[in-house]
Amino acid sequence: MAQKFSFLLDDDQTGGPAERTIRFAFEGTDYEIDLNTKNAAKFSKQLAPYLEHAHRTGRARADRPGRRQAASAWVISGPGPKGTAPAVSERGRIHASVVEQYNVAGGR
Repeated sequence: MAQKFSFLLDDDQTGGPAERTIRFAFEGTDYEIDLNTKNAAKFSKQLAPYLEHAHRTGRARADRPGRRQAASAWVISGPGPKGTAPAVSERGRIHASVVEQYNVAGGR
């Protein structure tokens, strides 16, 4: 039997539906935030004056899946190495504890 999984993003700012995930780094820490179109535009507008004067360092990570995406695939693929698969909701974000389990299992 075929299974179909859908992941819906919730806007981290307002809690409603989100259209995109924005990844950024600040003071050495990587972040990602799911936002709807309106909030993404606000976020970009707020950063624009700083980005005009900043310079890029390193290479973009857009070609690599994020830890949450990799953790999602790990959960969907079935039981972990010790025979236990964490329970996850069909909607929303993967909980940080699941990402941590993925990292401990050698996913990172």
